[in-house]
Amino acid sequence: MKHFINLKDISAKDLRKILVDAKKRKKNRKKLSTLEIDKSSPLKGKLLIQMFEKSSLRTRLSFNLAIKQLGGGTLTLRSNELHLGEGGESLEDTAKILSTYGDGFMFRTDSDFKIESLKNHLSIPIINGLSPSSHPTQVLSDIFTVEEIKKKPISKLNITWIGDSNNVLNSLIAASVKFNFKLNIGCPKNYGPNKFILDWAKRNTKKIKIFNNANKAAVNADVVFSDKVISLNDRVNKKKKISQFKNFRITQKLMSCAKKNCIFLHCLPRGSEVEEKVFYSKQSKVWQQALNRVHVQKSILLYCFGKLR
Repeated sequence: MKHFINLKDISAKDLRKILVDAKKRKKNRKKLSTLEIDKSSPLKGKLLIQMFEKSSLRTRLSFNLAIKQLGGGTLTLRSNELHLGEGGESLEDTAKILSTYGDGFMFRTDSDFKIESLKNHLSIPIINGLSPSSHPTQVLSDIFTVEEIKKKPISKLNITWIGDSNNVLNSLIAASVKFNFKLNIGCPKNYGPNKFILDWAKRNTKKIKIFNNANKAAVNADVVFSDKVISLNDRVNKKKKISQFKNFRITQKLMSCAKKNCIFLHCLPRGSEVEEKVFYSKQSKVWQQALNRVHVQKSILLYCFGKLR
Protein backbone atom coordinates (compact mmCIF):
# COMPACT_ATOMS: atom_id res chain seq x y z
CA MET A 1 0.00 0.00 0.00
CA LYS A 2 1.31 3.42 -0.99
CA HIS A 3 -0.17 6.90 -0.66
CA PHE A 4 -0.10 9.50 -3.44
CA ILE A 5 -0.23 12.92 -1.80
CA ASN A 6 2.72 15.01 -2.93
CA LEU A 7 5.19 14.46 -5.80
CA LYS A 8 8.14 15.54 -3.70
CA ASP A 9 7.56 12.58 -1.37
CA ILE A 10 7.53 9.96 -4.16
CA SER A 11 10.73 8.65 -5.71
CA ALA A 12 11.66 9.63 -9.27
CA LYS A 13 11.90 5.92 -10.08
CA ASP A 14 8.31 5.25 -9.00
CA LEU A 15 6.98 8.31 -10.83
CA ARG A 16 8.68 7.14 -14.03
CA LYS A 17 7.25 3.63 -13.57
CA ILE A 18 3.76 5.15 -13.38
CA LEU A 19 4.29 7.01 -16.67
CA VAL A 20 5.71 3.93 -18.42
CA ASP A 21 2.70 1.88 -17.32
CA ALA A 22 0.26 4.61 -18.42
CA LYS A 23 1.83 4.67 -21.88
CA LYS A 24 1.36 0.91 -22.26
CA ARG A 25 -2.21 1.04 -20.99
CA LYS A 26 -3.20 3.84 -23.36
CA LYS A 27 -1.74 1.91 -26.31
CA ASN A 28 -3.58 -1.27 -25.29
CA ARG A 29 -6.95 0.50 -25.17
CA LYS A 30 -6.99 1.62 -28.81
CA LYS A 31 -9.51 -1.04 -29.84
CA LEU A 32 -11.54 -1.02 -26.61
CA SER A 33 -14.70 0.98 -25.98
CA THR A 34 -14.98 3.35 -23.03
CA LEU A 35 -16.40 0.92 -20.47
CA GLU A 36 -14.59 -2.23 -21.59
CA ILE A 37 -12.31 -3.54 -18.85
CA ASP A 38 -8.56 -3.90 -19.35
CA LYS A 39 -7.57 -7.48 -20.22
CA SER A 40 -6.06 -8.51 -16.90
CA SER A 41 -8.71 -6.72 -14.73
CA PRO A 42 -5.97 -5.88 -12.20
CA LEU A 43 -8.32 -4.21 -9.70
CA LYS A 44 -11.27 -6.58 -10.03
CA GLY A 45 -13.49 -6.38 -6.95
CA LYS A 46 -11.76 -3.28 -5.55
CA LEU A 47 -13.74 -0.24 -4.38
CA LEU A 48 -12.39 3.30 -4.66
CA ILE A 49 -14.21 5.75 -2.39
CA GLN A 50 -14.08 9.35 -3.62
CA MET A 51 -14.86 12.48 -1.66
CA PHE A 52 -15.06 16.03 -3.01
CA GLU A 53 -14.97 19.16 -0.86
CA LYS A 54 -14.31 21.25 -3.97
CA SER A 55 -15.98 21.22 -7.38
CA SER A 56 -14.57 18.75 -9.87
CA LEU A 57 -15.12 17.70 -13.47
CA ARG A 58 -11.92 16.16 -14.91
CA THR A 59 -10.70 14.61 -11.64
CA ARG A 60 -14.11 13.10 -10.92
CA LEU A 61 -14.59 11.74 -14.45
CA SER A 62 -11.07 10.40 -14.84
CA PHE A 63 -10.98 8.50 -11.53
CA ASN A 64 -14.48 7.10 -12.08
CA LEU A 65 -13.47 5.79 -15.48
CA ALA A 66 -9.98 4.70 -14.38
CA ILE A 67 -11.14 2.35 -11.62
CA LYS A 68 -13.88 0.89 -13.84
CA GLN A 69 -11.48 0.18 -16.70
CA LEU A 70 -9.26 -1.63 -14.21
CA GLY A 71 -12.16 -3.86 -13.17
CA GLY A 72 -13.11 -2.14 -9.92
CA GLY A 73 -15.91 0.14 -8.79
CA THR A 74 -16.32 3.57 -7.26
CA LEU A 75 -18.49 5.24 -4.64
CA THR A 76 -18.61 9.04 -4.50
CA LEU A 77 -19.40 10.85 -1.25
CA ARG A 78 -20.36 14.46 -0.73
CA SER A 79 -18.45 16.06 2.11
CA ASN A 80 -21.42 18.23 3.12
CA GLU A 81 -23.35 15.07 3.98
CA LEU A 82 -20.65 13.83 6.36
CA HIS A 83 -19.11 15.05 9.61
CA LEU A 84 -15.47 14.85 8.42
CA GLY A 85 -13.89 16.11 11.60
CA GLU A 86 -16.71 18.49 12.42
CA GLY A 87 -19.68 17.94 14.71
CA GLY A 88 -19.99 14.43 16.01
CA GLU A 89 -17.24 12.41 14.29
CA SER A 90 -13.47 12.78 14.38
CA LEU A 91 -11.18 12.43 11.36
CA GLU A 92 -9.69 9.35 13.03
CA ASP A 93 -13.08 7.65 13.27
CA THR A 94 -13.96 8.69 9.72
CA ALA A 95 -10.71 7.12 8.50
CA LYS A 96 -11.51 3.84 10.25
CA ILE A 97 -14.95 3.68 8.59
CA LEU A 98 -13.49 4.48 5.15
CA SER A 99 -10.87 1.75 5.67
CA THR A 100 -13.59 -0.73 6.64
CA TYR A 101 -15.73 -0.15 3.56
CA GLY A 102 -13.24 0.73 0.82
CA ASP A 103 -9.97 -0.42 -0.69
CA GLY A 104 -8.72 3.08 -1.60
CA PHE A 105 -9.68 6.69 -0.95
CA MET A 106 -9.38 9.63 -3.36
CA PHE A 107 -9.85 12.99 -1.63
CA ARG A 108 -10.25 16.45 -3.20
CA THR A 109 -10.00 18.76 -0.23
CA ASP A 110 -9.85 22.36 0.92
CA SER A 111 -7.52 21.42 3.79
CA ASP A 112 -3.96 20.05 3.80
CA PHE A 113 -4.46 19.24 7.48
CA LYS A 114 -7.36 16.90 6.72
CA ILE A 115 -5.52 14.92 4.08
CA GLU A 116 -2.46 14.48 6.32
CA SER A 117 -4.60 13.53 9.31
CA LEU A 118 -6.58 10.99 7.32
CA LYS A 119 -3.35 9.50 5.94
CA ASN A 120 -2.16 8.85 9.49
CA HIS A 121 -5.30 6.91 10.40
CA LEU A 122 -6.26 5.13 7.16
CA SER A 123 -5.29 1.52 6.56
CA ILE A 124 -5.99 1.95 2.83
CA PRO A 125 -4.13 4.15 0.32
CA ILE A 126 -5.14 7.79 -0.04
CA ILE A 127 -4.78 9.80 -3.25
CA ASN A 128 -4.67 13.58 -3.28
CA GLY A 129 -7.13 14.69 -5.98
CA LEU A 130 -6.26 18.32 -5.15
CA SER A 131 -5.41 20.16 -1.96
CA PRO A 132 -4.55 23.81 -1.26
CA SER A 133 -0.82 23.12 -1.59
CA SER A 134 -0.64 20.38 -4.21
CA HIS A 135 -2.24 18.85 -7.32
CA PRO A 136 0.00 15.83 -7.99
CA THR A 137 -2.33 13.78 -10.21
CA GLN A 138 -2.78 16.74 -12.57
CA VAL A 139 0.91 17.48 -12.97
CA LEU A 140 2.01 13.86 -13.42
CA SER A 141 -0.60 13.52 -16.16
CA ASP A 142 0.66 16.75 -17.73
CA ILE A 143 4.19 15.35 -17.90
CA PHE A 144 2.76 12.29 -19.64
CA THR A 145 1.09 14.59 -22.21
CA VAL A 146 4.24 16.63 -22.78
CA GLU A 147 6.38 13.55 -23.42
CA GLU A 148 3.69 11.99 -25.62
CA ILE A 149 3.52 15.06 -27.87
CA LYS A 150 7.21 15.98 -27.86
CA LYS A 151 8.37 12.35 -28.12
CA LYS A 152 11.28 12.91 -25.76
CA PRO A 153 11.91 12.98 -22.00
CA ILE A 154 10.79 16.18 -20.30
CA SER A 155 14.34 16.54 -18.96
CA LYS A 156 15.37 17.60 -22.48
CA LEU A 157 12.71 20.33 -22.72
CA ASN A 158 12.27 23.89 -21.49
CA ILE A 159 9.09 24.31 -19.47
CA THR A 160 7.47 27.67 -18.68
CA TRP A 161 4.72 28.52 -16.22
CA ILE A 162 2.94 31.86 -16.59
CA GLY A 163 0.49 32.97 -13.91
CA ASP A 164 -0.43 32.62 -10.27
CA SER A 165 1.65 30.63 -7.80
CA ASN A 166 -0.86 27.99 -6.80
CA ASN A 167 -1.11 24.28 -5.97
CA VAL A 168 -0.51 23.24 -9.60
CA LEU A 169 2.71 25.27 -9.72
CA ASN A 170 3.82 23.75 -6.41
CA SER A 171 3.50 20.29 -7.95
CA LEU A 172 5.20 21.43 -11.14
CA ILE A 173 8.14 22.69 -9.08
CA ALA A 174 8.34 19.33 -7.31
CA ALA A 175 8.18 17.60 -10.69
CA SER A 176 11.05 19.72 -12.03
CA VAL A 177 13.23 18.23 -9.30
CA LYS A 178 12.02 14.65 -9.76
CA PHE A 179 12.24 14.73 -13.58
CA ASN A 180 15.20 17.10 -13.83
CA PHE A 181 13.75 19.67 -16.26
CA LYS A 182 14.27 23.41 -16.69
CA LEU A 183 11.40 25.48 -15.32
CA ASN A 184 10.87 29.20 -15.91
CA ILE A 185 8.19 30.82 -13.75
CA GLY A 186 6.62 34.09 -14.91
CA CYS A 187 4.58 35.92 -12.25
CA PRO A 188 4.10 39.40 -10.75
CA LYS A 189 6.49 40.43 -7.96
CA ASN A 190 4.12 39.83 -5.07
CA TYR A 191 2.88 36.49 -6.39
CA GLY A 192 6.02 34.38 -6.28
CA PRO A 193 6.08 30.63 -5.53
CA ASN A 194 5.48 29.18 -2.09
CA LYS A 195 8.69 29.72 -0.06
CA PHE A 196 8.68 26.23 1.50
CA ILE A 197 8.44 24.35 -1.80
CA LEU A 198 10.84 26.73 -3.56
CA ASP A 199 13.48 26.41 -0.81
CA TRP A 200 13.14 22.61 -0.99
CA ALA A 201 13.52 22.71 -4.76
CA LYS A 202 16.57 24.97 -4.65
CA ARG A 203 18.31 22.49 -2.37
CA ASN A 204 17.84 19.86 -5.07
CA THR A 205 18.10 21.69 -8.41
CA LYS A 206 19.44 24.84 -10.06
CA LYS A 207 17.10 24.63 -13.04
CA ILE A 208 14.30 26.88 -11.73
CA LYS A 209 14.25 30.58 -12.64
CA ILE A 210 11.70 33.24 -11.70
CA PHE A 211 10.82 36.16 -13.96
CA ASN A 212 8.61 39.18 -13.33
CA ASN A 213 8.25 39.57 -17.08
CA ALA A 214 6.04 37.04 -18.86
CA ASN A 215 7.67 37.38 -22.30
CA LYS A 216 11.15 36.80 -20.87
CA ALA A 217 9.92 33.70 -19.04
CA ALA A 218 8.55 32.30 -22.32
CA VAL A 219 11.76 32.69 -24.34
CA ASN A 220 12.85 29.39 -25.89
CA ALA A 221 10.00 27.47 -24.22
CA ASP A 222 8.92 24.06 -25.53
CA VAL A 223 5.81 24.12 -23.34
CA VAL A 224 3.85 26.98 -21.79
CA PHE A 225 1.59 26.17 -18.84
CA SER A 226 -1.05 28.41 -17.30
CA ASP A 227 -3.98 28.26 -14.88
CA LYS A 228 -6.79 30.50 -13.67
CA VAL A 229 -5.72 33.67 -11.90
CA ILE A 230 -8.72 33.42 -9.61
CA SER A 231 -8.78 29.95 -8.11
CA LEU A 232 -11.84 28.22 -6.72
CA ASN A 233 -12.86 29.79 -3.37
CA ASP A 234 -10.12 32.46 -3.67
CA ARG A 235 -10.78 34.99 -0.92
CA VAL A 236 -9.21 38.03 -2.55
CA ASN A 237 -10.20 41.26 -4.26
CA LYS A 238 -10.79 39.63 -7.61
CA LYS A 239 -10.75 42.78 -9.74
CA LYS A 240 -7.50 43.91 -8.14
CA LYS A 241 -5.83 40.54 -8.59
CA ILE A 242 -6.88 40.24 -12.24
CA SER A 243 -5.50 43.73 -12.94
CA GLN A 244 -2.16 42.73 -11.37
CA PHE A 245 -1.92 39.83 -13.84
CA LYS A 246 -2.87 41.83 -16.96
CA ASN A 247 0.69 41.53 -18.29
CA PHE A 248 0.76 37.79 -17.65
CA ARG A 249 -1.93 36.68 -20.09
CA ILE A 250 -1.14 33.97 -22.61
CA THR A 251 -1.32 35.89 -25.88
CA GLN A 252 -0.15 35.23 -29.42
CA LYS A 253 2.61 37.76 -28.78
CA LEU A 254 3.80 35.83 -25.72
CA MET A 255 3.69 32.51 -27.59
CA SER A 256 5.83 34.05 -30.34
CA CYS A 257 8.63 34.40 -27.75
CA ALA A 258 8.69 30.62 -27.37
CA LYS A 259 9.88 28.03 -29.86
CA LYS A 260 7.84 27.70 -33.06
CA ASN A 261 6.62 24.24 -32.09
CA CYS A 262 5.82 25.25 -28.51
CA ILE A 263 2.60 23.80 -27.10
CA PHE A 264 0.15 25.36 -24.65
CA LEU A 265 -1.32 23.43 -21.71
CA HIS A 266 -3.97 24.42 -19.16
CA CYS A 267 -5.48 22.21 -16.45
CA LEU A 268 -8.91 23.88 -16.85
CA PRO A 269 -11.31 25.46 -16.24
CA ARG A 270 -9.96 28.61 -17.85
CA GLY A 271 -10.60 32.28 -17.26
CA SER A 272 -9.33 35.48 -18.83
CA GLU A 273 -5.67 34.44 -18.49
CA VAL A 274 -5.50 33.05 -22.04
CA GLU A 275 -6.59 34.56 -25.34
CA GLU A 276 -9.19 32.64 -27.34
CA LYS A 277 -6.83 32.70 -30.33
CA VAL A 278 -4.24 30.79 -28.31
CA PHE A 279 -6.68 28.50 -26.52
CA TYR A 280 -8.21 27.29 -29.79
CA SER A 281 -4.99 27.30 -31.78
CA LYS A 282 -3.02 24.30 -33.05
CA GLN A 283 -0.51 24.93 -30.27
CA SER A 284 -3.16 24.27 -27.63
CA LYS A 285 -3.30 20.65 -26.51
CA VAL A 286 -5.73 21.05 -23.62
CA TRP A 287 -8.22 18.37 -24.76
CA GLN A 288 -5.53 15.73 -25.18
CA GLN A 289 -4.18 16.84 -21.81
CA ALA A 290 -7.58 16.36 -20.16
CA LEU A 291 -8.21 12.91 -21.65
CA ASN A 292 -4.78 11.62 -20.68
CA ARG A 293 -5.70 11.97 -17.05
CA VAL A 294 -7.68 8.71 -17.28
CA HIS A 295 -4.62 6.72 -18.36
CA VAL A 296 -2.34 8.20 -15.71
CA GLN A 297 -4.95 7.88 -12.92
CA LYS A 298 -5.13 4.15 -13.73
CA SER A 299 -1.41 3.74 -13.22
CA ILE A 300 -1.53 5.85 -10.04
CA LEU A 301 -4.24 3.53 -8.70
CA LEU A 302 -2.12 0.49 -9.53
CA TYR A 303 0.86 2.10 -7.79
CA CYS A 304 -1.20 2.75 -4.66
CA PHE A 305 -2.69 -0.75 -4.65
CA GLY A 306 0.73 -2.36 -5.06
CA LYS A 307 -0.13 -3.72 -8.52
CA LEU A 308 2.29 -1.71 -10.62
CA ARG A 309 4.81 -3.95 -12.35
